[in-house]
Amino acid sequence: MSMDGRGTSALDRLRARYDQEARVCPECGFEDEAGSWRVQTTGSRVYYRHLCPSCGSRSTRVLRLGGSRDDE
Repeated sequence: MSMDGRGTSALDRLRARYDQEARVCPECGFEDEAGSWRVQTTGSRVYYRHLCPSCGSRSTRVLRLGGSRDDE
């Protein structure tokens, strides 16, 4: 993936930004330097998930697409 933003989609660039953030687990404090965010889409939402390799805690960020709001 190109880090300068060319040749990638907006969703790829957002994942790259999440990957550059410090990945410190809010539950156990483990810093996952080698981990990355997994991406899944349902069409109306994009889910970015990171699983802590130490304790298994999951961090999730949701991007809603379109004009309607649907809370989970």
